Amino acid sequence: QVRLVESGGGLVQAGGSLRLSCAASGTIFSINAMGWYRQAPGKQRDLVATITSGGTTNYADSVKGRFTISRDNARNSVYLQMNSLSPEDTAVYYCNANLNRVGNLRFQDYWGQGTQVTVSS
Repeated sequence: QVRLVESGGGLVQAGGSLRLSCAASGTIFSINAMGWYRQAPGKQRDLVATITSGGTTNYADSVKGRFTISRDNARNSVYLQMNSLSPEDTAVYYCNANLNRVGNLRFQDYWGQGTQVTVSS
């Protein structure tokens, strides 16, 4: 069994900052990429940022220069530092991990339950 638990969401004024955290736990053998996605009301879930086990990062154009993704491989954790937030960033943010479990060579995507980020104008 694998769980991804996010924390750090909340309400912030435009221009403010938030830091999201996500920890993966369970019978994990190895984790490939980890990332953050978001889904605003009535919209599809979109990529925000990803990071490989080696530290290579990828960002959506809309967050480049404002958001920073990082990870702690020893803790199976990924973080998202969000600065200069705007109301357009309001969404539920989901943590994702591509991992394989102990005794299973196949990599699969796992998701957290989501954390709400609301940016007021």
